[in-house]
Amino acid sequence: MGEAASQARANLSPRLLLQAPHRMMFFIGAGNLLLAMAWWAAWLVSARWSEWLRMPQPTPYAGWLHAIVMQYQVLASFVFGFLLTVFPRWMGLPDLRRARYIPVGVGVFGGQFATLLGACGWSPGIVVGAALTLAGWTWALANLAWLVKRERGTTWHARSCLAALTLGAVGLGAWTAFVLGASPIWAFVAIKIGTFGFLLPMYLTVAHRMFPFFASNAVAGYVPWRPLWLLATAWMFVALHLGLELLHAYAWLWIADLPLLACAVVMCVRWWPIGPQPALLRVLFIGLAWLPITFILYSAQSLVYATTGEFTLGRAPAHALFIGFFGSVLVAMVTRVTQGHSGRPLQMPAAAWFAYGTLQLVAIVRVYSELDADPMRWHVVAAIGWIVALVPWIARLGRIYVTARIDGKPG
Repeated sequence: MGEAASQARANLSPRLLLQAPHRMMFFIGAGNLLLAMAWWAAWLVSARWSEWLRMPQPTPYAGWLHAIVMQYQVLASFVFGFLLTVFPRWMGLPDLRRARYIPVGVGVFGGQFATLLGACGWSPGIVVGAALTLAGWTWALANLAWLVKRERGTTWHARSCLAALTLGAVGLGAWTAFVLGASPIWAFVAIKIGTFGFLLPMYLTVAHRMFPFFASNAVAGYVPWRPLWLLATAWMFVALHLGLELLHAYAWLWIADLPLLACAVVMCVRWWPIGPQPALLRVLFIGLAWLPITFILYSAQSLVYATTGEFTLGRAPAHALFIGFFGSVLVAMVTRVTQGHSGRPLQMPAAAWFAYGTLQLVAIVRVYSELDADPMRWHVVAAIGWIVALVPWIARLGRIYVTARIDGKPG
């Protein structure tokens, strides 16, 4: 056992992180996720039980920082890892050289680290973090746009992803303007663009391209269905929702959210595989099922607000989207990419099952918390639940990313 353990340690090499974009960016995303949730959980504990832990209220407000960090630094790390890997393959182009993706990792990881230092008291960290993140984001956007320009055909999914990334850059620019002294309205703009300009269109685009493709490869007789009009319709109503949010027209959000609910139901019904299927495919569609739940909640929130002027559900719809949909699909997709690109079988390992199952409970707790008389107590439970759910999964991923592929292939 001692000799085997020594050999296993000898096979670990941090240099392998630079062999492929997904290795580096997923490793960074995993680290970013743990750091972000550790800070947020600690801050929530201090806000609810100050006799146990005291943390100062950062400037900007902690809730805003949490939204920016999770959208533009944590989830963006995984998005960039995926896109920098698959864009060349979608377009039949050579893989990107290291010089085209290493600066992205430096910017996004350095940006989050500086931002969290700022949240803990190093005031320059907020501005430094925004600048580094925007620099890394801009570099990624430029290189992905370069690939789109070089391709001979037209890959609409790549263009859709590029549009979402461009809106994300606009949102980051708004945040940067705010931390440099502009009106707080720009922080609000940044947060809303992060959700409905960047992340939701990005997830919908990847799901539209990949979910039917994965199912057709794994389920006998499955016929993939992914008309571009469906993606275009979803984009149109997501953009409408974003515009209404930016105008504070909450009483009218249902005009966008009911059609988005219809789109989500169509996706679930038309894409859902029938019959025996591998677990790694099933979890993608269970995650997708959170999307109609999200827009039921958003629609109800808007209709209740239109009649009573009250946000009865609070942040429940947003967290059904973030934890339920984004979180579930993140675990499923990252597990799938990691298994496949490391030469491992396309199976759900135990750590992934634990992360995925626990995250479903976390999503339910966070949604329920908005209806409880003591919501902060459940916010703490949900934040700690994130950490408990993901630590074993992240530990496994981290080890894989610093180890050579088990099939001996490069990448």
